[in-house]
Amino acid sequence: MREDRQRLDKWLWFARFAKSRTLAAKLVASGFVRVNGQRAENAAKAIAVGDVITLALARSTLVVRVEALGERRGPAPEARLLYMSLEPGVETLVSGDDSR
Repeated sequence: MREDRQRLDKWLWFARFAKSRTLAAKLVASGFVRVNGQRAENAAKAIAVGDVITLALARSTLVVRVEALGERRGPAPEARLLYMSLEPGVETLVSGDDSR
């Protein structure tokens, strides 16, 4: 994969939207993730900075723009730097705990 792209499941895991890459891949395979308005067909979909990702989770729908590609699954403050929420009034989506 090109250096300016990253697998969707890997990015979701790095950004802490899923506890594991396996769970991130299941989110994608179940149809709960859209990239730039199009349903993601597989977890290996390449994403880039600027892409808009929509996640339909159990209690909410999140819309974020990819601000950076991750290099590792770090602490929550580091994960927050990977995206920007596009929802009005929502500053951060990932809390400091690892309850997700």
